[in-house]
Amino acid sequence: MASGAAVPRRGSAPRSARTGRLLTHGLLLVIGGVIAFPFLWMLLTALKTEREATAFPPTLLPMQPQWHNFVAAWRTEPLFPRYFLNTGLVAGCVTLSVMATALLAGYAFGRLEFRGKRPLFVLYLATMMIPFEVVMIPNFITVAKLGWYDRYAALMAPWMANVFSIFLLTQFFRTLPGDFYEAAQLDGCSHWQFLWRIGRPLATPALATVGLFAFLASWNSLLWPLLVTQSREMRTIEFGLAVFLQEEGTEPHLLMAASAIAMLPVLVLFLIAQRTFVEGVAAGIKG
Repeated sequence: MASGAAVPRRGSAPRSARTGRLLTHGLLLVIGGVIAFPFLWMLLTALKTEREATAFPPTLLPMQPQWHNFVAAWRTEPLFPRYFLNTGLVAGCVTLSVMATALLAGYAFGRLEFRGKRPLFVLYLATMMIPFEVVMIPNFITVAKLGWYDRYAALMAPWMANVFSIFLLTQFFRTLPGDFYEAAQLDGCSHWQFLWRIGRPLATPALATVGLFAFLASWNSLLWPLLVTQSREMRTIEFGLAVFLQEEGTEPHLLMAASAIAMLPVLVLFLIAQRTFVEGVAAGIKG
């Protein structure tokens, strides 16, 4: 080796790797802070007095947290508890139905062989490109002719199956090793037995993913409940927040408190199923 050749310093590569990790973590913290700031602002505003919430320039922290704002927000709108219960019932039923239909259809498209399966699957996926506004009026006419107007069935029926959920479960069953099916057939398992005893437990991460998406979409729905309901007793939580904005627009602290209450079930559900949800998303991306 020539005497003038440069010799790399010991520890330079690990130091460079540590610097890269620190920069990556710092960037992720900044992005996470930007994403979480609206949620933090909502919670802090919910704890302010009316004067602090409407002050300009705005302040970040409340001088003295007003925890009673949540109770006041719950009681200000008389039907707010009813909106909350209606939304929970509709979202729960829709979520269970979406998980069931996605499991059955995903298994059929992923493992069964029948005539016209591929064209039917492609046609089914093509419906994902149809905007909701295109099918809104036909769905409304169907619901009205069935006599479901202003009933829970109208709020649930159009959303009890989901194309994305079926696609995700189809991809999951396609990625299962064929040895599972062969071993189950040798043991005398029918398709129903295999799906319930083997496929369903293995599909838990994917089912949790489609369940969370279905629950979130149903919980946040506003336009469809406004279209198919007439009485205020049948309205959902998003309508309650809209009424809050109209009637209590000069009291943003109560509006933020009501919004925090509306977000609580979704947040709790995500925290409970967080690990399973992440596994399901990773499996879907991998598939």
